[in-house]
Amino acid sequence: MNGRNMGPGMEPRANVAPPGHDGDGEKSMKGESGDGYVLSLNERRLLAALATTGKADAATLGRTLGATADAVVQYANLLAQNGGLATVERVVERSYTLTEEGRRYAAEGLPERQILESFGERATMAELKGHPLASIGIGWLRRKGWVTIRDGIVEKTGDAPIGEDERVLTSPTLEEGAGLRELLKRGLAVERETVTYIVSITEAGAALAREGLDLREEVGQLTHEMLLTGSWRTTPLRRYRVDRLPRRLVPGKIHPYQRLLDEMRTILLNMGFVEMGGGLVQSGFWNFDALFQPQDHPAREMQDTFHLAGEADLPPRWELVRQMHEHGGETSSTGWGGTWQESKARQQVLRTHLTGLSIQYLAAHPTPPVKAFAIGRVFRREAIDPTHLPEFEQLEGIVMDERVTFSHLLGFLREFYRRLGFTQVRFRPGYFPYTEPSVEPEVFVEGLGWVELGGAGVFREEVTAPFGIGYPVLAWGLGASRLAMLRLGLKDLRQLYRTDIEWCRETPIFPGRGVR
Repeated sequence: MNGRNMGPGMEPRANVAPPGHDGDGEKSMKGESGDGYVLSLNERRLLAALATTGKADAATLGRTLGATADAVVQYANLLAQNGGLATVERVVERSYTLTEEGRRYAAEGLPERQILESFGERATMAELKGHPLASIGIGWLRRKGWVTIRDGIVEKTGDAPIGEDERVLTSPTLEEGAGLRELLKRGLAVERETVTYIVSITEAGAALAREGLDLREEVGQLTHEMLLTGSWRTTPLRRYRVDRLPRRLVPGKIHPYQRLLDEMRTILLNMGFVEMGGGLVQSGFWNFDALFQPQDHPAREMQDTFHLAGEADLPPRWELVRQMHEHGGETSSTGWGGTWQESKARQQVLRTHLTGLSIQYLAAHPTPPVKAFAIGRVFRREAIDPTHLPEFEQLEGIVMDERVTFSHLLGFLREFYRRLGFTQVRFRPGYFPYTEPSVEPEVFVEGLGWVELGGAGVFREEVTAPFGIGYPVLAWGLGASRLAMLRLGLKDLRQLYRTDIEWCRETPIFPGRGVR
């Protein structure tokens, strides 16, 4: 305990034992309100200052007490809340000043007035556009009805009275009203707000001050010497109230969603995986073709994919991918048939999944063992609703080794989910263009039942053969955002991306609600 003052309404209370306590319950300290509330030294000092002035602003009282104005407001609020010994009034004063542009127009006239005075009864638009203030003033000329424009001819209406905005602009003081509001909207004036707190003593506070206030400095910590000598009995010790909660402390925290992404990353690193990366922009070749996804697949159309301008270069061995698509290359596959278009493979897209990073990593590391993962953002043309967003996070993983099997894949997934807190996991058959066999893992969530969380499988030969990969590859792609929703107990995916400070503060560091 260090005796420092805490926040409004939660300040530790002084004087564990009152100074001059004689052991029989008689109180000699001055500073207790009628309801038994014990004042802190700062509150008593403020009350003493108010007893001589009646009321004053917080800044003035702060100079008297050697404290900041904010601290004075805190002490005053405590006096107001506990015993009604003082009142605090918040006074807001608004003032207005011209901007640099406004001051220039105050001296030279508003742009529309300057343009109006620059020509006779009529002029062509071409002539007016040569005026340095034309881009600002011509629109205001028409809005105020000072001119009419027909067939490129600007003609004065003959009526251009001084408006409220001009009157306020040139007046010594900026008076509130329609004219000032117009200047504020045009950015020619700015509003400044000054907040002052006036603290006043009440009759109850004045009565307590007349009884006398003990303003001696207090001690916030008992020492060994004080206990040995017994001097604590006569020392002004700070009192602490145990019937009040302390001020809420709000420590800095990582966003709950980011914490869960970091947790997933840590789990996979601890399982022996390495992290792979790649750009948000990928070629159609890596995002689709290298994964044996046909070029006429619906996912490649504009409604599912964000296409970008420009073309990407094709990597070595791209001809083998073309052959795989057209006729199966040198494998037992028959391919997709038709004609594979190089132009489609060169198109640039915002990546729709992270599996494209997996095949690139395998192409660069064709020798086993390989255990790699990626966590990153992907993009799809989705309508925004509580369960869909056009951009979200995925978790991608691959394992390549000589004798890994489909059973190993299920084991990896089951262990990953277990470490995340999902103890009930099951798998049901699925279909994906680039894996066979394929499964969709599901976890059981209390209150929701079985929830599907992604796709997994063993890469098909059509995916691995063009890059010289001769070993089985286990692969999975999971919805990291959906995992986070389940762990955080959310029903709206959009909550993960909102800067809701209170939600961030209230969310436990290790959430697990609803997970069994």
